[in-house]
Amino acid sequence: MAQVHGGRLVSKALARHGVTHLFTLCGGHIQAIYDGCLDDGIRVVDVRHEQTAGHAADGYARATGRPGVCAVTAGPGVTDVVTAVANAQRAGIPLVVIGGAGPRLLADMGSLQDMNHVELMRPITKWSTSVPSTDRIQEYVDSAFRIAQSNVPGPVFLEIPLDLLMNFADDAAPPTAPTAEGGISPARPGGDPASIRRAAGLLREAERPMFIVGTQLRWSPNRDILARFADAIEAPYYLNGMARGALPYEHPRLMTRSRRFALSQADLCVVLGTPFDFRLEYGRAINPGAKVVQVDLDGSEAGRNRRVDVAIHGDSGVVLEQLLGELPEKRAESWLAAVRASEDKSRAKMLAEIESADSPPNPLRVCAEVGKRLKRDDIVIGDGGDFVATAAYVLKLEWPQIWMDPGPLGTLGVGPGYAMAAKLARPDANVVIMYGDGSFGLHALEFEAMVRQNIPVIAVIGNDAAWMQIRRGQVDLYGETRAPATSLAYTRYEKVVEAVGGFGAWVERIEDLGPALDEAFRCGKPACVNVKIARSDFRKGAISV
Repeated sequence: MAQVHGGRLVSKALARHGVTHLFTLCGGHIQAIYDGCLDDGIRVVDVRHEQTAGHAADGYARATGRPGVCAVTAGPGVTDVVTAVANAQRAGIPLVVIGGAGPRLLADMGSLQDMNHVELMRPITKWSTSVPSTDRIQEYVDSAFRIAQSNVPGPVFLEIPLDLLMNFADDAAPPTAPTAEGGISPARPGGDPASIRRAAGLLREAERPMFIVGTQLRWSPNRDILARFADAIEAPYYLNGMARGALPYEHPRLMTRSRRFALSQADLCVVLGTPFDFRLEYGRAINPGAKVVQVDLDGSEAGRNRRVDVAIHGDSGVVLEQLLGELPEKRAESWLAAVRASEDKSRAKMLAEIESADSPPNPLRVCAEVGKRLKRDDIVIGDGGDFVATAAYVLKLEWPQIWMDPGPLGTLGVGPGYAMAAKLARPDANVVIMYGDGSFGLHALEFEAMVRQNIPVIAVIGNDAAWMQIRRGQVDLYGETRAPATSLAYTRYEKVVEAVGGFGAWVERIEDLGPALDEAFRCGKPACVNVKIARSDFRKGAISV
């Protein structure tokens, strides 16, 4: 064994956990970690704002199923990453954030960028702590990975002061080091057998069952079970978050546009890995007379905002397997036909806009044209409001394709970080950011980082010259003349990408849309197709608070 500096101890521990990329913005407090990464084969990927570094770690986790890692410098470096950490915490995404700090021996003496990072991060992380000594760095990194992945995944914050990173210690692996290459997969609990039997009994007796499946399915060791379960158990299935794509768009039981109808008529609603938050009207969207089965990795979620009949503390994929063992088959043909009729009616309304040949292009048509160009392994990121919500309904994704959006915190600006990480995790995939024109402005200069580091991603901006998801309701409430702060201009955002060395195209006519997208997909460098889109009533009435 050898004596190495603390930065090398960080990188050795990260490498043991299978980390291949460290996302960062440079800072003197953390530069020793970069030195270690060079020796341990970890690519250091730099960004132009620490928030992007945090989003990139988040995106890496979504793309790979393993925790992503970012390193930020002390003081404002840590405060800048707070939004990304809060977003990951609310979405249940595992990541490890390493924060620099002034030397411990100068604590509370006013050293550069000195502040209490640990207390700042505590409310939005699963674990926030300061490493006490150089010889325990690897132990703390191991603990960070274990905690980030256990139960409901989430972010962890490790503060490592400058003097600990510069000091030397033995590089022997600590007793906490995983024995398996790439780290140990976290245990995922199955449901209590008695609760599984009760849930299966309700499902057996139900005449109008439905299923809502959320992001927690992404972290299940048995996440592919849903397709087999849906083939056996006849019911409408609605997928949100990172569960999108778990069933192919053409699956006869996958529904996307009839959820309100199904929720109002169902006599049993099975909710897996998604909370009763605003997306389900805090549980009130479900027929008050329906039975409810709730499955969640967080046992304390059971019954929050809505009484449930069976609460199952467990992993979504494991529980679906258990239910299938109790009930191998279920038929509900007339109910499924009724939901399908509602679904087909709503999809037919969409079709006219998807096929529109008007100029400027209809937003649904823009999304459909992007969908035509996606390959089997491609990744789509939603960063915006109105245009992104439209894309979520129009794009026909199927695993291993991945859909990434911020999740329930609704953070704008996630796009560049998610996209950089996704492209690095899947180099052969096309990675597309579906952008609102408002969102693009938050972190547009990350395209410079992409060009410089050869990370080719494709941005498609739906440019309606407004923060439309907010403006629509604002105008309805207060009138056109009393709607400040939500109007933008038809700005030539693609010129920003061109200026830093990428490809840019401005589209106002429908006949120019296809060629611009084709060039963006084949150019091999960061690209931006900025599309002036027509106004649409597709999202009219959508709630934005």
